[in-house]
Amino acid sequence: MHSIVAKKPGGVNVLQKIDFELPDLKPNDVLIKNHSIGVNFIDIYFREGLYPWPHEQNLVLGSEGAGEIEAVGQNVENFKVGDRVAYAQANNAYSTHRVIDENLVVSIPDSISYDIAASAILKGLTVKYLVLDSFKIEPHHKVLFHAAAGGVGLIAGQWINSIGSYLVGTAGSDHKCSIANDHGYKSMINYISQNFLNEVQLLTNNEGVDVVYDSVGQDTMFNSFKCLKKHGTVVSFGQSSGMYKNLQMSDLMTGSLHLTRPTLFHFYANRKWLIQSSAMLFEMIETKKIEFKNMTEYKLEEVAQAHIDIESRKTTGSVILKT
Repeated sequence: MHSIVAKKPGGVNVLQKIDFELPDLKPNDVLIKNHSIGVNFIDIYFREGLYPWPHEQNLVLGSEGAGEIEAVGQNVENFKVGDRVAYAQANNAYSTHRVIDENLVVSIPDSISYDIAASAILKGLTVKYLVLDSFKIEPHHKVLFHAAAGGVGLIAGQWINSIGSYLVGTAGSDHKCSIANDHGYKSMINYISQNFLNEVQLLTNNEGVDVVYDSVGQDTMFNSFKCLKKHGTVVSFGQSSGMYKNLQMSDLMTGSLHLTRPTLFHFYANRKWLIQSSAMLFEMIETKKIEFKNMTEYKLEEVAQAHIDIESRKTTGSVILKT
């Protein structure tokens, strides 16, 4: 058994492989042999130290995975050895095996592969809480979604398209814009060659949008506010370009605007929400309302390269590690 750990906060050079022995299972724990592990920007935030570490060194990164249960604690009631499961929980996923409380695990339908489950569980549940729980999108809404060609963005495009809303996205190349168009976006803006604020105003006849989903942060936040209608909402759920600086409450006065910064794990801790939301997500995958056409695969030991490619915006869609 082995894991990939970050020795200390820093660049990809802090990542290293370490062997470990299986700890004793607590009564409600299950042991999962990971088959596929999702890679997300939150992993990079933790590696860099942008998010606080639970201990000082040797942090096992990774927040989503899928695999097979190899052992269960004495009080486990919902799972048995051999069950196919997935999870989304901060850290400890970059590993051949993971011990985790059964209440943080969901069953995978037989029709869904480990690769898709590991691509979907964190990013798909993120989309669910964004579009239904943080700002409930309705068919009449106009929506702007930044980083539309990323793993979350491509799922969001398909989910929002199934609702029937008018959806605009941003991406950093014509190629990425084309991919996002194929995943439900009605209009795409190349933020390298176009000013996204000007383009949004043109596309909406200067009305603006009802909601902006922004995981970029400093580079986009203030113009995201300017894209909104009066009483519009920015849902911030990441900061890939850095934390926004000099944000003042008075910035929201320009249009009686709303700003919210939810996080998946506050929703995920509610077992009822987790069961209902994962069932909804898996049904949308089974009925092909959500498909995974773009997936980049690395070996677990190649995670440093995966981080480099994600940070340099070379990837589109989901990124997974194979054990």
